[in-house]
Amino acid sequence: MKDILERQRAAFDAELPVTLEVRKDRLARAIAMVRDNAGRFCEALSEDFGHRSREQSMITDIAASVAPLAHARKHLEKWAKRDKKPVLFPLGLFGARAWVEYQPKGVVGVIAPWNFPVNLVMSPLAGVLAAGNRAMVKTSEFTPVVAALFEELRPSYFADEELAFVSGGPEVGKAFAELPFDHLLFTGATGIGRHILHAAADNLTPVTLELGGKSPVLLGRSADVDKATERVVTGKMMNAGQICLAPDYMLVPAEREAAVVEGLKSAAARQYPTLLANPDYTAIINDRHFERLSGWIDDARAKGAEIVTVNPGNEDFAASNARKMPLTIIRNATDEMTVMQEELFGPVLPVRTYEHVDGAIGEVNRRDRPLALYYFGSDSDEERRVLDRTISGGVTLNDVIFHVSQEELPFGGIGPSGMGAYHGEAGFRTFSHARSLYRQPKVDVAKLAGMKPPYGKATQATIKRQMKG
Repeated sequence: MKDILERQRAAFDAELPVTLEVRKDRLARAIAMVRDNAGRFCEALSEDFGHRSREQSMITDIAASVAPLAHARKHLEKWAKRDKKPVLFPLGLFGARAWVEYQPKGVVGVIAPWNFPVNLVMSPLAGVLAAGNRAMVKTSEFTPVVAALFEELRPSYFADEELAFVSGGPEVGKAFAELPFDHLLFTGATGIGRHILHAAADNLTPVTLELGGKSPVLLGRSADVDKATERVVTGKMMNAGQICLAPDYMLVPAEREAAVVEGLKSAAARQYPTLLANPDYTAIINDRHFERLSGWIDDARAKGAEIVTVNPGNEDFAASNARKMPLTIIRNATDEMTVMQEELFGPVLPVRTYEHVDGAIGEVNRRDRPLALYYFGSDSDEERRVLDRTISGGVTLNDVIFHVSQEELPFGGIGPSGMGAYHGEAGFRTFSHARSLYRQPKVDVAKLAGMKPPYGKATQATIKRQMKG
């Protein structure tokens, strides 16, 4: 890995400046690598998961990779323009000029997770390549077939000095994070994110952390329960809930809780009338995560929760080794239960009640800042109150997850849910160095402003003018 980094950095330095034409070409090759091999990626995804819906993979990993790369290629020239800035009066009158130019940083490291192992490689590369950088990507050991496919395909589209993939377990990941990159992006669990930040600190490597947390759904009294529950189920059961932005728990008016539970059950039955043999429904990634989720459900049951298993086909999941898990609704969930303490990352959904919206807001605020917040309702005053009195990475109103697909919205968390942002122009900025430039006019400005000794009246005038603010 050190050898690859050294070769990439040497090639980067030799190439400067990185022209827009070169950047566009790299973006085009990245698009081609995904588009030309879409079928193979879908097969690899399904093999890694045990089963993964082909259509879902096309939506969430293939099309969702092509779109940001194409968006970056289309808008690159606008993003890369120098940004003119005003100068202090009266310097502009004498010909002084100031501006910002956006330079590539060099070599960017990307540590990708397993839940969307194509999209969460290629989507960051849109900003990385658009900014003119080279990249090294550490793929997830939980999706080895996808990782091997990236390594197989890469030589047909990129030189090793432009883009490289490395694979391996935790030891490789630790060594990767300790490399002296010019920027490091990590997507994954909050606990691991802390280790990544520590590893990068010795090199003073700037880090973007895309983490997770417990993203709440706050259902207002004005919400259409049928529409809201349909949309929550769509987001919660996509990829079997293995999404950092998946709704993690619901806060609903006490008098509407029963209707919400029935709405969730009905929506799940409509979208997935069966599960075990249903090609549209994805499996849990591995036995460890399946056992983790099962254990958390058992913990909630033992501590007094009502467990509602949504099994419209009355299938025998206990007799299956398919690692498919039905939507499991947790009623009467309390803070003592693990399902209310940890990010779920699976098709498990606690439903909690509130009497007044301020109580729901208070519950959101006493937890760590979430990656996303979802509000359903038609009461504009209440909506504004929820937005003003909560803090989250992003928000989708009257649906879930969709804000992540808006390429010009910065995507990122806050506090334990993340650090920094990317996507669209925000990604270009994240992976660029904003270099400040100032051109001094021919006149001796320092002398004119009394900034050279001996100090006198001009000095006092300059101080007085600047102190006015």
